[in-house]
This record gives sequence, C-alpha cells and structure tokens, in this order.
Amino acid sequence: MAIDLDAALGAELGPVEFCWASSDVQLYHLALGAGADPVDPRELRYLTDGTPQVLPTFSTVAASFHVTEAPRVSFPGIDIELSRVLHASEAVVVPAPLPASGSARGITRITDIWDKGKAAVILTETTVTDPGGTVLWTTKRSIFARGEGGFGGERGPSATVAAPDRELDIQIDIPVLPQQALLYRMCGDRNPLHSDPEFASAAGFPRPILHGLCTYGMTCKALVDAVFDGDASRVGGYGARFAGVVFPGETIRLTAWQVDGRYVGVVTAPGRDNVTVLSDVEVLPV
Repeated sequence: MAIDLDAALGAELGPVEFCWASSDVQLYHLALGAGADPVDPRELRYLTDGTPQVLPTFSTVAASFHVTEAPRVSFPGIDIELSRVLHASEAVVVPAPLPASGSARGITRITDIWDKGKAAVILTETTVTDPGGTVLWTTKRSIFARGEGGFGGERGPSATVAAPDRELDIQIDIPVLPQQALLYRMCGDRNPLHSDPEFASAAGFPRPILHGLCTYGMTCKALVDAVFDGDASRVGGYGARFAGVVFPGETIRLTAWQVDGRYVGVVTAPGRDNVTVLSDVEVLPV
C-alpha cells in the first residue's frame, strides 16, 4: 500500500514492555565477536555471569531478543514488504550504563517520512524507561524502503559527518565470521535476508548479508576496546549511517578520528576495494 502521510506522521507505537537477563546480554556480545580471546580480561568483561558490562548497542535488540518470527514493517499508514526494506541509520543515547538485566517500557513514534523519489525514508524515535520512569536509553532509527517514494513528501536533508582532512587516529580491522549472521539472528532479528540464500537472491543479493545492526554493534565494540580500554560505561552515545552491505566471512576496516572529544569515522570492506559499508560513525563519551 502507498504511504499515508496523514496517518503515519507523528503516529505513536506501543507501548512495548519487555525484559532481559544477563545471559541475553552475553549472547548478544558473543554474536558481535566478544570472547575471541577467551583469556583476555577485557573480553571477559562482556561475558561475566550475572553482571556483564553492557554495550549501549544492546538497545537495538533488547525489546525483540526472544522474537522468533521475521519482523514486519507495518505501522499506522505504512505497510511495506520486508524484502524492500533496508536499515538506513541508527543512533542511541544512554544517560547511564545499561543494566545487565531488567525490565522496561518503550514508546516509539514516527518523527519524519522523507520522499526520495524511488524510495521512502521512515524515521522513528524510541524512548525506553525502567518501571520507575527513569530513561534508560533513547534511540533514533531510519529505514530505507525501496519503491515506496513518489508520494509527494519532503525530500529531507542529506547532511553527513565530515571526516577531518588529516591523518587518521585509529584503524582497526574487524574479522566477520562466516557464521556471524546466523549467530546474530539468535538475538531476535529473524529477517531471512540474513540466513536464506533464496530470499537474499530475490532481494538482489548474491548471498545472505550480515545484519546492519550487527556491523553497527561490532564497530561500537571495536571503538570501546580501542579508545575506552574496553570500558563500555564510558560511552554516552553512538550512531552510524548504513551505506552498504557486509558479507559474512569478510573483514571490515574501521578508520576513525578524534574530533572535539568524540570519535568519528567510516567502515569499509578492504576486500571489495574499500567499499563503504558504514559511514558517519560517531561515538560520544559520557
């Protein structure tokens, strides 16, 4: 169905109530590659029974961790076939370190819908609070829906975070396991685009691709390890824009600069002539 701006724009979704346990956090971290060196104390911080430290990107899976069905893109005024949808951007702000277990309530609203001609970009904001009303995190997300543009909406901005014109401060190569997408789907994202070769082919890809949010989380962990000595509690915010796809089994490269106390960067796939897969990467300290 065509996007109905009047019904969709400003619509509030939820509330969604959910809970998580420390074992969920540990599995999420394992799905990002934590524990590659099982005797490294920094790696074991992510995998401690009962009280593991929590990457802020756990916010992307906390509410849907135990979902076993493929997601649907069905909101007020919006109903889009899953194979047409790609993640466009994600960002999270955390006022304090995330708890290793707990319960929460999330309310999402549609904040903008941009008409890109051949596609639509749908932006949402989710505020998550604990049972006492304290904000645990706020996320902003956008999805790119192919073939859903042309409805007469605003085109929206195209601003990007500019990298400094100087030598980089950080370069990290991040290996992606051949089974990385199959591990990550255990965290609640069962989109067959990441596991079913036939579905991926029908969507225009030569084979299943890695979840964009897995690339997002792996990059956050790499930055935490590199600039905060593996201490996730020092992260106040993190975000990125999805600019391409990652295939399980390849290596991605994070290049970053320190700018005014934060780190900005880009992630590329060196094996594919440095194709950009994640751009406008930004991590903010507490």
